[in-house]
Amino acid sequence: MREFVKPKVVVSKCLEFQECRYDGEIIRDQTVHNLLPFVDFIPVCPEVEIGLGVPRDVIRIIDNNGEDALYQPAKKQDLTEKMVRFSEQFLAEVGEIDGFILKNRSPSCGMNDVKVYAKAEKSPIVRSSSGLFGKQVQERFGYLAVEDEGRLKNWTIREHFFTKLFTIAAFKKLKKQGLIADLVEYHASNKYLFMAYQPTTLKKMGHIVGNHERKSLQEIFEEYEKELYNLFQKLPKYTSNISVSQHLFGFFSKELSSKEKEFFITMIDKYKKKKVPLSSVVSLLKSWALRFDNDYLLKQTYFDPYPERLVEISDSGKGRDYR
Repeated sequence: MREFVKPKVVVSKCLEFQECRYDGEIIRDQTVHNLLPFVDFIPVCPEVEIGLGVPRDVIRIIDNNGEDALYQPAKKQDLTEKMVRFSEQFLAEVGEIDGFILKNRSPSCGMNDVKVYAKAEKSPIVRSSSGLFGKQVQERFGYLAVEDEGRLKNWTIREHFFTKLFTIAAFKKLKKQGLIADLVEYHASNKYLFMAYQPTTLKKMGHIVGNHERKSLQEIFEEYEKELYNLFQKLPKYTSNISVSQHLFGFFSKELSSKEKEFFITMIDKYKKKKVPLSSVVSLLKSWALRFDNDYLLKQTYFDPYPERLVEISDSGKGRDYR
């Protein structure tokens, strides 16, 4: 059973932790709930932190000559400076962090779906933007695993978030230890996972680990970390997953019966046509790795990039396990 590093994640406090929403309610969120045993959460409610009560009068983002301003219409109060000051201080002092899960559509925590009104009083919506806290999170920590709870209802986005979160947390732990042997092992065990994301970046990372230029350990880890963040900027393409699956299949092809080979080809075709999830193909490959006792493949994170108990196939309807 693979052991996972416990990532540190900042989360909007209204998600599972406290009744601090503007209406005095708490929001039950399945993803946050499922993560509780595996993550060290740091809950925060920026609106409460700047002195707003629970419950509280509605606040909104308004367009102030092209700039976002945070305003509370009922009290005719501009909260922009308070929120900016709190966000800067909190994010400067939060310490080592691996990710964020923020409340979507929130004028403080929202990432990109916050309504911006023409003015403070009754007025039309003129555009969408980020909440003031959410904006600074993305500017300072956008290279980490950062998502809002709405998008995490999508299976594919959620899987990518989990994969990125636990892979980055594992790297940060070995970076602190600073042993090249650990980095070599980390890179080797993530080979096929990284190949599924960006094959060209995988080659760059392999070159860094090889250290043909005889660079210092600090330089090696810094360069590797930069490429690791670059690797996870986009979700893997389904064609890359097919390529990796076929590569892994090559380890067993000589040992399998003709019917097993035909079945694998059929599964790949079904995955390509979005008739089965990738997990069906990966489970088949892992069963063969177990059957033929292939220790090298069984160490590959491609088979289990995050704790198995986090696997939940529910979806918002905008995407399943088709990467």
